[in-house]
Amino acid sequence: MENGLRIGIHEKPKSKLEWLVLSFQHVFAMFGATVLVPILTGLDIGVALVCSGIGTLIYILCTKAKAPVYLGSSFAYISSISAAIMATGGPESAYTGLMVVGFIYVLIAIIISFTGSGWIKKLLPPVVIGPMIVIIGLSLAPNAVVESGLRGIQPLVEQGKYLGVVGAEWKVPLVALVTFSTVVLVSLKGKGFIQVIPFLIAILVGYITAVLTGLVDIKHVLDGYSFFQIPNFQVLGTYKLDFGTVIAFAPLALVTIAEHIGDHIVLGEITGNDFLEDPGLNRTLLGDGIATFVSAALGGPANTTYGENTGVIAMTGVGSVWVIGLAAVIAICLGFLGWIQAFIASIPWAVIGGMTIILYGLIASNGIKVLIKDNTDLADMKNLVIVSSMLVVGLGGASVEIMSGVALSGMSLAAIIGILLNQILNLIVKK
Repeated sequence: MENGLRIGIHEKPKSKLEWLVLSFQHVFAMFGATVLVPILTGLDIGVALVCSGIGTLIYILCTKAKAPVYLGSSFAYISSISAAIMATGGPESAYTGLMVVGFIYVLIAIIISFTGSGWIKKLLPPVVIGPMIVIIGLSLAPNAVVESGLRGIQPLVEQGKYLGVVGAEWKVPLVALVTFSTVVLVSLKGKGFIQVIPFLIAILVGYITAVLTGLVDIKHVLDGYSFFQIPNFQVLGTYKLDFGTVIAFAPLALVTIAEHIGDHIVLGEITGNDFLEDPGLNRTLLGDGIATFVSAALGGPANTTYGENTGVIAMTGVGSVWVIGLAAVIAICLGFLGWIQAFIASIPWAVIGGMTIILYGLIASNGIKVLIKDNTDLADMKNLVIVSSMLVVGLGGASVEIMSGVALSGMSLAAIIGILLNQILNLIVKK
């Protein structure tokens, strides 16, 4: 038994019922965020759930079942996926970009196997990781504002003619407010397991409010869906290689690798294990990378380690890989249930907006936490230059065309600038 865990990493729960209940806790913990990514990007919800489960099983296999980690849909690629879909007219190039990300993970894992992990820690120090995470959250903030109906009244102009004003119907901000308030109240006042699933509860409360106000016509929710439904998996030959998309996606691999390292460190503190040493960062990255590649190949989003499930382990004292494995199997099964997909697809944007006001802010706040935990001194001009430059470039709409039709922008450009500035300024300071 590790570090006071009630059920250790390699232990099974005493009964099958306990095993099932504990696994469902992890399903609930990851469910809201895992399905939210395909909702926000227009990808298939069933595919995302199935790929989440398959990815977790791949990770368990690659790490020799030594780390109780669950993989779910990554938020880091939402903006890039949406941009790729808008630029190319479909998700095909986004899938290719995500497969490249998975390949980068695997490549770095192989390099670490031969060289050790010291170099990547120097490449991605907290002063670079922190602003990266802040940019991920705040770059998504405008979406939350629009979805919540908080953009306000806007003039409607077509072909130079003023046609009046448009604005969100009162129902939209009301539903968003109820959803937002539910997240806050459950997070602050919820007890035990309830406190672990504030977003899931907020979806249910917000959805009921949307039905009562007429935003959702519940009679037609199941139209076009069957009880059992095969997800819309992609097949080989439906992908498109777009160099602009690949260039935009590749630097984001460094952002999610930084998150990957941080999540394993936190989990190690909870369980009393050093997962970066055993099974090793090379194996954890290998599992995460293969999982992302397979997910993209099937038409799903990128996979990433989930802090929500780490929180469940901390709360319950159950660190069993057997529990995580069964949760993955349950997720795969849920991906084939049409009525689950129908319900999720019918969730109005007002509910999503109310949740994401907090969710995107939490992502950004985690970036600030990285800087605080590392005691990053922003009175030090070197650190101040790196953080300030990354935030302005990442959030200010900067874009650099590096060849015809291929440009670096947003998070990708900010990540590269942060890494380069850190290396260059370190050399200057040493001299």
